[in-house]
Amino acid sequence: MTKSTSNMIFIDGSLLIIEAMARAGADAYIGYPITPVNRLFDGAKRRIPIALEAPDEITALQWSAGFSSTGNFPVTASAFPGFALMIESLNMSFMMELPMVIILAQRLGPSTGSATTGGQGDLLLLRGCISGGYPLPVLCPSNLTDCWDMAAAAVKTSTNLRTPVILLTSKEMIMTNKNMDISKLSEVPRAERSLYHGADEYQPYAVNGNMVPDFLPVGNDRHQVRSNASTHDTTGATQKNSPEALENTARLKDKIEQRLDEYTFYEHDEDKAADTVILTYGISAEAARDAVRVLRTQGEMISLLVMKTMLPVPSEIFEILDRYPRILIVEENLPGLLRELLFGQQKSERIQRINKIGNMITPLEIIEGVEACKQPS
Repeated sequence: MTKSTSNMIFIDGSLLIIEAMARAGADAYIGYPITPVNRLFDGAKRRIPIALEAPDEITALQWSAGFSSTGNFPVTASAFPGFALMIESLNMSFMMELPMVIILAQRLGPSTGSATTGGQGDLLLLRGCISGGYPLPVLCPSNLTDCWDMAAAAVKTSTNLRTPVILLTSKEMIMTNKNMDISKLSEVPRAERSLYHGADEYQPYAVNGNMVPDFLPVGNDRHQVRSNASTHDTTGATQKNSPEALENTARLKDKIEQRLDEYTFYEHDEDKAADTVILTYGISAEAARDAVRVLRTQGEMISLLVMKTMLPVPSEIFEILDRYPRILIVEENLPGLLRELLFGQQKSERIQRINKIGNMITPLEIIEGVEACKQPS
């Protein structure tokens, strides 16, 4: 990625994601072809030192685990059909505390659906993909700048917490070219693992004050490293249900939830006089921003909340939503997945939604939705 004299280039989200991750420390990309993530692999082959094509999606996650165990930082990408095959190995990597990023590009489902049509249908899948309901950090870009920022944050979060992280995006976000002033992109520092330097025998799952074990790569010349995807103690030895092993397992939940403030990202464009807030995420945020601009020119008092940390849900999201008598949730799926994530199955006239599949939601549809919110039921 090179700058022109005007700093304006024509670029899509896939190149921004790969470049930001490379700068943050990603040095291995394991790809398997599937629409719409193939541009990511093309970019990775030019920018990331190790770029390999796996024979299938299961192998892609297995190879990613192997690279992470040796001290590399791996990235892979897929859409729902491929991600579904990765889930068992994702659980293994979660239990073994192996940093990596999985880019999940949403498209229209169910099943293979339409490979060239976008969607926002995978949010609740991610909430439950780790057995036992353990949380997995999920970050979601809402524009090209976010593709850069959230990609770097995903590598940093994964490194700092020693956990897989999902970067949740969509077909339009990574395949649509736009003009962008890249001089405004933030600097990306390299994420570094906390390494074990002690002389005592290395315990791969013994933690310090931040709930995350220090790392040593498999094959180092100082200590034996034991990685284990079964319930284990701090040495990595399999234990069925000893207090130490169960405490170690509970820590996997605690480290992600108790350090959530380190990777909490959202955009709150607030009108303090507004009684309605538009809540959205991902690709639908662009239409929501346009709708808010139009509504304000018409004298409408309206606020906008764009979630970027999707899971675990930051407490700040609920605190902001509690300020508004009316909430309009905008997302490109039929059931209302974000609504269910935040509010469950409860019915409330306070919470309205715009849902659609097959095409992106338009600013006009959001404007009409805001007007409909005001109508008496």
